[in-house]
Amino acid sequence: MEIGFALNEILALLTLATGALSLLWWRLRRTGSQRKPWWVGWGAELFAVVALIFTCRVALADWQRVPTSSMEPTLRVGDMLLINHLAYGPRLPFTNTALPMGQPQRGDIAVFRYPLDVSVFYVKRIVAVAGDRVSFRDGIVQVNGQATEVHDQGWGEHPADTGQRLLTEVVDGRARQIKLNPFVLGRLPQNIGAPDCTQQRPGAWDCTVPAGTLLAMGDNRDNSADSRTWGFLNQREIYGRVDRVLFNYLQFDRFWHKPS
Repeated sequence: MEIGFALNEILALLTLATGALSLLWWRLRRTGSQRKPWWVGWGAELFAVVALIFTCRVALADWQRVPTSSMEPTLRVGDMLLINHLAYGPRLPFTNTALPMGQPQRGDIAVFRYPLDVSVFYVKRIVAVAGDRVSFRDGIVQVNGQATEVHDQGWGEHPADTGQRLLTEVVDGRARQIKLNPFVLGRLPQNIGAPDCTQQRPGAWDCTVPAGTLLAMGDNRDNSADSRTWGFLNQREIYGRVDRVLFNYLQFDRFWHKPS
């Protein structure tokens, strides 16, 4: 999700600015000034509103819009996501520091800062956590040698799924729907090399996830720039967990949808 300078950081600056104006107006009133300056109406009086919005976005929840198809069919372009900060802990503005409250789990849909440009937010699925052994074969993931249940759901009926094969992948008892291009089948370039990963052929590789990192992939396995492209995700870059789709202007049936 490319949004440039993070909205939370803009809200932090507005909170500081309006707070300073509010404090200045309080001091002026203590000196006996009764005339309200022009800047009070648009500055100091907004402090409570801006501070409340900022506190909620940092400590509780946030929202972002899905701009690309890399997480289809789970998330659709235009979905407005509800991001839960309490799942892993709220992050302090202008820092890479989070107050730890939980750990990412396999199967979570997470929002994080793109490792190559921290001003950009990405949303992907956490496929594996530190210490996991991952085998990838033709678009299907297997973790720690446990058999993965795969159920073919047939050809996609959504306009964005035309010509794509939909499958249900069950890992650790958690089911998720993925999308595969029958002409690609996971044979995208895999850029993580030794000692963490080995590749037998295009679309067939094995990795061990290093300490402090995660393996993140899109559910649209043949159209996603993810850990296969830019490497393992540092766990410190996690921003929050996607808990709901709030709405989608183009698909009204997406209202309050809970992605699996």
